Amino acid sequence: MKSNKLQDAISMIDSDLVMNAESRRRKSHTYHLKWTMPVAAVLALVIGLTVFIGFGGNNSGVLYAYAVSLPEYPTMSQYPKNMLDTSYNDKYEAWRDSVDAQNEYRGAGVNLDSYIKNTVSEFLSVSSGENAVYSPLNIYMALAMLAETTDGTTRQQILDLLCAEDIDSLRTQAHAIWNANYRNDGLSSCTLASSVWIDDKLNYNSKITDLLSEYYYASSYYGDMSSKDYGEAYKQWLKEQTGGLLDNYITDSQFPPETIIALATTVYFQAQWSDKFKKSDTSEGVFHTETDDIACDFMHRTDQSKAYYYGEKFSAVCQELQGSGNMCFILPDEGVSVSELIKNEETLSFITSPKDEWNKCKYMKINMSLPKFDVSSNTDLTASIKRLGITDCFSMERADFSPLIENDNVFLSGINHGARVSVDEEGVTGSAYTEMFLAGGAMPLEDEIDFVLDRPFLFVITGTDSLPVFIGVVNNPV
Repeated sequence: MKSNKLQDAISMIDSDLVMNAESRRRKSHTYHLKWTMPVAAVLALVIGLTVFIGFGGNNSGVLYAYAVSLPEYPTMSQYPKNMLDTSYNDKYEAWRDSVDAQNEYRGAGVNLDSYIKNTVSEFLSVSSGENAVYSPLNIYMALAMLAETTDGTTRQQILDLLCAEDIDSLRTQAHAIWNANYRNDGLSSCTLASSVWIDDKLNYNSKITDLLSEYYYASSYYGDMSSKDYGEAYKQWLKEQTGGLLDNYITDSQFPPETIIALATTVYFQAQWSDKFKKSDTSEGVFHTETDDIACDFMHRTDQSKAYYYGEKFSAVCQELQGSGNMCFILPDEGVSVSELIKNEETLSFITSPKDEWNKCKYMKINMSLPKFDVSSNTDLTASIKRLGITDCFSMERADFSPLIENDNVFLSGINHGARVSVDEEGVTGSAYTEMFLAGGAMPLEDEIDFVLDRPFLFVITGTDSLPVFIGVVNNPV
């Protein structure tokens, strides 16, 4: 255990040293042929640097003053968009190599079916008429980080939910999942970031923060939890990592008074449709909520030969995303509610299964009508996480955070999750964050169908590794 008392020393650092430190922190490696396991926090996401590069004025100095360690994020070769560029072929090959290198991690989340099914049923059970969205990927990374700071039955409960045999296998899998889903190549984005915020009155085990940096690309900060500047730095970090999409929620975010340590994870996702909807084909239509009919803009398209999936209670169509996975729209059958659907085993199996393995599928001419929507939610997950079997960490008597801090009175006071997904003719944009506060105390064409999403439906957005990045319910697209 050791204490990192930084503030007095920081006040003595002159401007030249600060500039030198800034230069070092902005460095990043480019990996063309092979991604390797980071050693001593050698790797981290580009988005993790945006907060440091993007800060202006006094905020930048405040954040730097609190930084204990900043991991270095990998950069992918950028997708060349100008075919007239004389170096186009070389740039394309470099981009292709970096994508192929990322593919080494594909399939890392293959055993997470149980985790996804359990969280879908728990997190999307909302009141009639409400929209809901969450990021299984983001919450998984947050809970995996939490497991690293715990021990005993506290840790085991987290491992059980995350389908991990032990902490070593979880650590390896979380790192692989992170790399499998990362994309920041100018064609699409799925960027993740993590951070640890520690009160400067604590003695903590720096080996754990080093481990979180190495495997989870987590930045570590050390400051006075009661300080306004420290709280503002935390909020600014969240805003930067979520692309400004969740500022309405983050503006009200703050460290609860009893907080001594905070863990935060984020994900930002952006991808265009492989075949965009034409704006000229968008027209006003009627969406039938459970209580009312409302007018909204519907995007329309016709695909001559497209996979049409179905089950006993639903039908589904997926749209490919450029440089990423796809977005599947799951429509309940007439007379079936979304609430019923998210508890249906067959529907949950469809969500977690590779679509090329789903045998209830026809290739048809599909006339699709999709409402433009922008849905968001901000949820206290504490009660849900407890119902999913993670309980000890919330109890002062039973919680074991000994790997991180030698204090018998540390417990998890709350978990909050915010997420937002918007869809238009161009594509999909989504963002999410999770914050946790530790306190003291091809087949023949068969038919044609109209797939009109004019009543409540589910959606699933997958990344490059086919793991759901976002899952949501649209009860009202307006």
